[in-house]
Amino acid sequence: MGASDTYDVVVIGAGPVGENVADRARAAGLATAVVESELVGGECSYWACMPSKALLRPAAALADARRVAGAREAVTGELDAAAVLARRDGFTSHWHDDGQADWVKGIGADLVRGHGRLDGPRRVLVDTAEGGRLVLTARHAVAVCTGTRAAVPDLPGVAEARPWTSREATGSHTVPGRLAVVGGGVVAVEMATAWRALGSAVTLLVRGGRLLPRMEPFAGELVAEGLARAGVDVRTGTSVAELHRPGGSGPVTLVLGGGERLEADEVLFATGRVPHTADLGLETVGLEPGSWLDVDDTCRVRGVEGGWLYAVGDANHRALLTHQGKYQARIAGAAIGERAAGREPDTAPWGAHAATADHAAVPQVVFTDPEAAAVGLSAAEAERAGHRVRAVDQDLGAVAGASLYADGYRGRARMVVDEDRGVLLGVTFVGPGVAELLHSATVAVAGEVPLDRLWHAVPSYPTVSEVWLRLLEAYRG
Repeated sequence: MGASDTYDVVVIGAGPVGENVADRARAAGLATAVVESELVGGECSYWACMPSKALLRPAAALADARRVAGAREAVTGELDAAAVLARRDGFTSHWHDDGQADWVKGIGADLVRGHGRLDGPRRVLVDTAEGGRLVLTARHAVAVCTGTRAAVPDLPGVAEARPWTSREATGSHTVPGRLAVVGGGVVAVEMATAWRALGSAVTLLVRGGRLLPRMEPFAGELVAEGLARAGVDVRTGTSVAELHRPGGSGPVTLVLGGGERLEADEVLFATGRVPHTADLGLETVGLEPGSWLDVDDTCRVRGVEGGWLYAVGDANHRALLTHQGKYQARIAGAAIGERAAGREPDTAPWGAHAATADHAAVPQVVFTDPEAAAVGLSAAEAERAGHRVRAVDQDLGAVAGASLYADGYRGRARMVVDEDRGVLLGVTFVGPGVAELLHSATVAVAGEVPLDRLWHAVPSYPTVSEVWLRLLEAYRG
């Protein structure tokens, strides 16, 4: 860091979101400091997106081979767990952040290592990694990009049980013989998929009645079937009452809601996320420590006098996904630059400085087997929002390209149509390899492409994308 402790912009958190805010601020010619207490690159690079997908990809590749006659006969063994874990380590750069730290410096931003917290308007107090203390002052903006941390329920025995969270689940260097996974959301089903493929005996404990409750019901149903086929013991309507792990080592015993006991070598709690804002000094600017930060479409925090505080990414609770956080960062960084130049940013719907997609076109892929991919609103969400909708379904296995992709292909697609405007509000695909279908749906939803125009976007034959033609045919009758 240079001699000056005053910057145009101070970014707290150097994950992908903070990096993108800094990049856009620097592109606007603003002097920028980035404060990071852990690894530059954040959760996604070292404990979430990258390592989890590195664990899941070998399982998907093996499953794809086994679904095609002629290829399945060539598959003579199981995954090499050591090789999978070593490949995972490569994608995390072995938990070293030199490359990403150099990138921050390369854009002309100053990297400050240490724990940053607000200390009144436009001030950030940093306890540095070397044991010192710095005060950084921002002329224009402070951006909070601290993300979230795993939520672990306060159950009897949970501290002694030393449960896994998503970090241990993506970073473990050994394969547990028996793994209990508590939760029914994305992290739970993906980690159940990965560790079962690596050889663990996995039990998935879901308090609710179905998996992936925020997606169309059929998504959770097909993913549950896939997990069961892989050998995962899926138990819905099951809660955990307490845990026992005497001395904090050896097997852990889970006492379930009905009194049944389940023994495992490790237990993963994938039961949601909470904002990483408890020790951020929010109270010094009139906000509640540990709270989600309410923002407008430029990611500026509401209720802070002077409009200098921004919260970008997971901390604002708009869409807890890396790609949405990076999208918000591009919007927020540009808006900060506009305001610093004395111009009002374009915040009209779908304007250059409005994170409108957070409301209408959020895409997400669940990398299980089968994959589940969705964008926009489910049919139930659209109806609750007051839209007059029609849901159109298609058996993906009946599409020629899908039948070539895998023998006995099982999958389903749904598009949710706004009947009054003739545009798509949401699309969901479930099946092997559907992740790469999702961006076409995202373009259609975000672009509000009329169905009459979409009819002229001709899918190539024979590809899985031909499902678009079948869905439109079904809609037209």
